[in-house]
Formats: sequence, structure tokens, C-alpha cells
Amino acid sequence: MSYGLTPSQTLGPFFSHALTWLDGPDVVAEGAPGAFWLRGMVFDGAGEPVPDALIESWQASPDGRFDHPDDPRGPVPGFRGFGRSLTDDGGRWGVRTVKPGRVPGADGRLQAPHIDLSVFARGLLDRVVTRVYLPDEPSNVDDPVLATVPEPGRSTLVARLTDDGYAFDIRLQGERETVFFSI
Repeated sequence: MSYGLTPSQTLGPFFSHALTWLDGPDVVAEGAPGAFWLRGMVFDGAGEPVPDALIESWQASPDGRFDHPDDPRGPVPGFRGFGRSLTDDGGRWGVRTVKPGRVPGADGRLQAPHIDLSVFARGLLDRVVTRVYLPDEPSNVDDPVLATVPEPGRSTLVARLTDDGYAFDIRLQGERETVFFSI
């Protein structure tokens, strides 16, 4: 007797107690030069807030270096480049960070400053990954990754300016779905 494959299932939601991060949403300390907030909301396919998601941010330092062993220039003392924020009951999240520097892409061309985000949420079998570009950055027009995204999806990758930083909403499905990258 042979049985078919068992359908896959999501685990959780377990983000709030299983994936905590000591520094939480602070990529940089309060009062760090150039620090700002990147905040947003996570929406499901029906346009409802997702209250139990986790957002991870990963970025280069202001001089374009990563705190990672694969960066041949070495880590930047005191700069993590990583933050983790849970969404609240209204689907809101936020990280305190600084503007990242430009980094070379696979072809050696410089990419525009951007922040990588991973989203973990109920209903997702795997995380989804997107990028946040800053609206006031002239090098966005030359970014080799952003150039591969057809309009109108490109606008889902650009944050909005706010009083204390930037806003970036993540739509997992539906109208104005955020562009996600396969990595």
C-alpha cells in the first residue's frame, strides 16, 4: 500500500517567544548619528493587519560594509546591521537604523542604499524577502536590482518619508503586493 505525500503545514505562530532578539528593533543605539525609524505595517491578502509577524532587517553600515565574515573588508566596530521587530496587535513594526552605504552587486556595480527585510508570518511556509529603498536617494535610478523590477511593482519597494524617518508597509498578497525576491 502506498500513501501520497502529506500536505505541508505552517508552524506557529511562535515568533514572539521563539525568535526573540536581545537588541530587538535597534540596529543602532538611540542617539546614534543619523539614526532614524523605519516603520510600517504588515497586511495579509485581505488587507487585514497581521498581528503575529516578525520582521528582520539586515543592512550595510553607512560606509557600505557588512558585519559578516564574507565581507573581506571586515566588520565595522559597534555596527550590527541586524534588527528584529515583532508586529503588534495592529500589524505595526519598526526598527531604529541609519542610512546604509552603497554596496557592490554580483556584477561589481554599486547598488543604491537599501535595507533587506525578511518576513516571517502565519500562513507562510518560508520567509519572504524584500528590499526597502529610500525615496530621496538619487542612485535608485542606477540600482541594478531595482531596474529588474517592472513597474508598478517597483514602487512597492520604495519607502515614504515621515517626521522621524521612513514608512514601509508590507503587503503579503493582493492589491499592491510587495515585491519579494527569491534568494
